[in-house]
Amino acid sequence: MTCTEEELIKRLKDASTFDEAFMQVVNQYKERLYWHIRHIVKIHEDADDVLQNVFVKVYKNVHSFKGESKLYSWMYRIATNESITFIHKRSKKMALSVEDYQYQLAGELHQDDYFSGDEIQLVLQQAIAQLPQRQQQVFNMRYFQEMKYYEIAEITELSVGALKSSYHHAVKKIEEFVKQRAA
Repeated sequence: MTCTEEELIKRLKDASTFDEAFMQVVNQYKERLYWHIRHIVKIHEDADDVLQNVFVKVYKNVHSFKGESKLYSWMYRIATNESITFIHKRSKKMALSVEDYQYQLAGELHQDDYFSGDEIQLVLQQAIAQLPQRQQQVFNMRYFQEMKYYEIAEITELSVGALKSSYHHAVKKIEEFVKQRAA
């Protein structure tokens, strides 16, 4: 059953239709959220774990969703926060900085059975791993998920101007990284 977001939220807030509506949310958003998470945590198994945590949080907290943003934007923020928390915990456990841990992950992607990219994709992932976290997020949302700036603004709660600037700086840093690797 397909319904509008307003109808879906109403069904989520009604105990008699909650389970069915929640399954609809999972089915409707799991793939997009998975890829968002995967771009941050890099490894398939880790992305699956984080995605599961995201849906647990959504399940427990959807009753308090106020509707001030789109449901997907709200879940996207949860997914982003869960992914960043995961990366921070994992890097701390390995006694590495977040940046070093992400760069290490990007360098090991070729060992991931679920990674289907070529050498160029590996270099791109390494370049992205070198970016500050906000630039990584903006670049991933804009480049890989082809989100509009206003959508990213709703999710990140940043201005469109700040997002455009972050994306521009990210692209320049990635280009420089790729040029250095090619030289």
